[in-house]
Amino acid sequence: MFVMPSEWIMTQEVKHLPRLHHPLFIEGLPGIGNVGKIAVDVLIDELNAKKLYSFFSYKFPHSVFVNEKNLVDMPKLELYRAQAGKGKKKQDLLLLTGDIQPIDEESCYRFCEEILQLLKRFSCTEIVTTGGVGLQNIPEKPLVYCTANDPLLLKEYKQKQLHVETRIFGVVGPIIGVTGILLGLGQRHKVKGVALLAETFAHPLYLGVKGAKEILRVLEAKFKLGLDLKKMSKEILEMETEIMKKTQEWAAEMSHTKAGAKKVSQEANYIG
Repeated sequence: MFVMPSEWIMTQEVKHLPRLHHPLFIEGLPGIGNVGKIAVDVLIDELNAKKLYSFFSYKFPHSVFVNEKNLVDMPKLELYRAQAGKGKKKQDLLLLTGDIQPIDEESCYRFCEEILQLLKRFSCTEIVTTGGVGLQNIPEKPLVYCTANDPLLLKEYKQKQLHVETRIFGVVGPIIGVTGILLGLGQRHKVKGVALLAETFAHPLYLGVKGAKEILRVLEAKFKLGLDLKKMSKEILEMETEIMKKTQEWAAEMSHTKAGAKKVSQEANYIG
């Protein structure tokens, strides 16, 4: 374990670090609908990823979580390594997940700087960040919006088979948090990257499972990771059925409290 100069403590969780060949980095931290976190957590489970590093900071939120054993857990950020695909086309992946995002602007920038330095040590030259675009209603088939810090990379994502929306100026608001800052700082470090942002319901208790599935669909189409999307669709359908019961109650409650109030704008906004 060693202390990073930015007040972040990084713990190596494996005895020997693996040799990686130009890995693809994918970030998925909590945000609207937890869309990105759900997508990356599915990748970690499906690809049997191994934890490489955990991160700690005294600028974490001043709270702990209660786990299934009724014991407390500190909030965490973790970096995993996985391999996807088959044979010579195997792709090394670095997957960032966690319970929280850095809570203020400075800690977010410093954390992203340290992540980028770490990625350089692994010779990673491409990153994908993920998140949600908040809507006032539950989308039947969520769109996935795409932006990038490199025009040539953005052009790659305009392929018809990926089915992403790249004309997003004036539609998607500012990309806040690690999802956006990693791309901005990545441009300065000459690390190209894209953000995949899926539509979801902008309610604090809603889980954007369908949006997460659409992000995974794009990743599978682009990188041939070997995900069983049909199997995942069944699991997602079951989760959605359960979630829909609750969200219908939430939606009814929201419409009741907004009765007589100003009409809410339907513009899609990414806020975290």
